[in-house]
Amino acid sequence: MASLNTHQPIISRIQSFTFCGIIAVPVTVEVQIATGLPAFQIVGLADKSVGESRERVRAALLSMGLSLPPKRILINLVPADLPKEGAHFDLPIAIALLVAMGIIPFETVSPYAAIGELSLDGNINATRGVLSASLTAFENELGLICPSSQGSEARWGNPNYDVLAPQSLNILLAHFRGEQVLRSEYTAPILSSDYGPDLSEIKGMALGRRALEIAAAGGHSLLMNGPPGAGKSMLASRLPSILPDLNSHEILETSRIHSLSSILKNGHLITRPPYRAPHHSASLAALVGGGAKAKPGEVSLANHGVLFLDELPEFSRSSLEALRQPIETGTISLARAAHHTTYPARFQLIAAMNPCRCGYLGDAEKLCRKAPRCGEDYTAKISGPMIDRIDLHVSIKALSAHEMSYAPRGEDSATVRARVETARTLALNRQNCCNAQASPDVFEVDDDARSLTIKAAEKIRLSNRGMTRLMRVSRTIADLDGAQNIQRHHVAEAISFRHRSSIS
Repeated sequence: MASLNTHQPIISRIQSFTFCGIIAVPVTVEVQIATGLPAFQIVGLADKSVGESRERVRAALLSMGLSLPPKRILINLVPADLPKEGAHFDLPIAIALLVAMGIIPFETVSPYAAIGELSLDGNINATRGVLSASLTAFENELGLICPSSQGSEARWGNPNYDVLAPQSLNILLAHFRGEQVLRSEYTAPILSSDYGPDLSEIKGMALGRRALEIAAAGGHSLLMNGPPGAGKSMLASRLPSILPDLNSHEILETSRIHSLSSILKNGHLITRPPYRAPHHSASLAALVGGGAKAKPGEVSLANHGVLFLDELPEFSRSSLEALRQPIETGTISLARAAHHTTYPARFQLIAAMNPCRCGYLGDAEKLCRKAPRCGEDYTAKISGPMIDRIDLHVSIKALSAHEMSYAPRGEDSATVRARVETARTLALNRQNCCNAQASPDVFEVDDDARSLTIKAAEKIRLSNRGMTRLMRVSRTIADLDGAQNIQRHHVAEAISFRHRSSIS
């Protein structure tokens, strides 16, 4: 490394990342210290948060008793035409500066990439996207320097992965100078399974429980219709308790999205299906993702889990229509002038709604004066194509006071979950995906069942999509029954959950 007194500019480099969807894209942070009027510039299509790194890095170095040389300092983020955003560039900029200043040997830094935000006192704060960054670094045969609270998250990419997770820039400096050794002993902790509220707490509601079990077993979407206080939200909140644990691929994909959104707790990974329940006032960008930075929305945060939309007709029409693509494809594509981003969005839609705005359509004592027109106007807020994409429709009736007092509790979640796991295993062995994503061509159907399917499709005027979804639900019911072929009574039960009258 050349001396600072020479007229030759000094250049150092370190790898970092920017994010495109859940993918961490490598970015080279170059630092040049040259003679000239004192200046500190950052170039390379950096946004405001990256530009503010100048002051955070300067303050962090001052807290360590170091000051920047009175020279022209230029930070270049390569490639220059790729937008860069986020405070996680603080740490690589600071490290590259220390190398250029001759304080840290270049050979000790070159095997690593870095990501982290700096405090004014030199501490390294948690930042978003560490999991994706660690996976990309490992693919490029680099170690990773990251915040101490996220060492376990970074280690998930590979148990033998070289991770340095210092608490502060001062500790990292001492490690690279050989004054102390940072231990690289991090394991990716798996959270104890938190299944949430138990299904046994629900009394009665046999039809709702059955619909919930079928939805869980096949990964189907479900719409519950009923008066206020009937228990629709209570049923929905217990769906995660009967869903199987995520597999390793699902854990990784879902955790990357949550890491990118900075909502992973203490670096722990997501091992249970996530449950997201946005309020009906949520904007389009909050629901499907977007904004100036094209951030992931609720449909992506619910990836491999449950997206519960309560008061479905109260959501804006544009928000509901935007769900049509991810329901079919399992992804959401966000187009911006600068770039296009695609996020995973393989969620299970569970929705609830009242039969009308006042909620008491069909109740002679509480019925409003606008009935039945109020119910027609209310349900008309949901488009036909959106309704057609929902596999199961069920009416939830309110329990009487006597039933609430004396009805016995039903099966617990563990018992139902065992049946769901068995049914899902049958589906995975048959077509390597859950029934909600399968082609009906792989299903074995009895002649009587096929005949009933055709008659029902003609009578209730099912679309081709609706008929496909009817067969998928029938296959799930057959799996829960342990049957090899779809039989007539399986189709009959699926029809009872598909008839449009259940929402009117």
